[in-house]
Amino acid sequence: MQNDVYYIYLVFSKTGTWLSRALKYFQPAKYVHTSIGFDDRFDEMYSFGRTRPRNPFSGGFVKESLYEGVYKNNPSSACQIFRVPVTKEQFEGLKADIEYFYKHKNQYRYNFIGLFGVWFNRPIYRKNHYFCSQFVYVLLRRHHILDVGKTPELVQTVDLMTLENKKLIYEGLIVDYPKKKNHFNQMAQNKS
Repeated sequence: MQNDVYYIYLVFSKTGTWLSRALKYFQPAKYVHTSIGFDDRFDEMYSFGRTRPRNPFSGGFVKESLYEGVYKNNPSSACQIFRVPVTKEQFEGLKADIEYFYKHKNQYRYNFIGLFGVWFNRPIYRKNHYFCSQFVYVLLRRHHILDVGKTPELVQTVDLMTLENKKLIYEGLIVDYPKKKNHFNQMAQNKS
């Protein structure tokens, strides 16, 4: 946050897990997993995914980190990270929504069946069930940041990438992000 400009971050990733590989087969996007974060450290991002990194069937609302869990277990994971400017009201509203999900996380599950609806273009609504792009889209649409004109149960990562005011800040292997970030920070300090 600088000069009353607030930012959120959308992290698109592929991990090489069996689900990631299966989703890649059915989706046109290079990256099949989506998370939302509120700062560029990426040690706290939010999504729907594995609640236990080594168990692919334990899905629900998750707090993720680029440095732990599934990403740490899959060192060849790649990502694309975008920074998105938002208003103070949007930023605070999104954070309040995340706090609500976190507080009630035991009530939410991963929408595995909903993925089949995406593949067959038939929305499958299940109360308190989300897959990652569905969850992020619900948040963005609720706060008037993005509306792709689809029901959330059919939204894929490629739809989220249509957000116009996003700025790419990194693309590459996740393990390289901290090194690149430190390099960019040193360059910026040397210029001042």
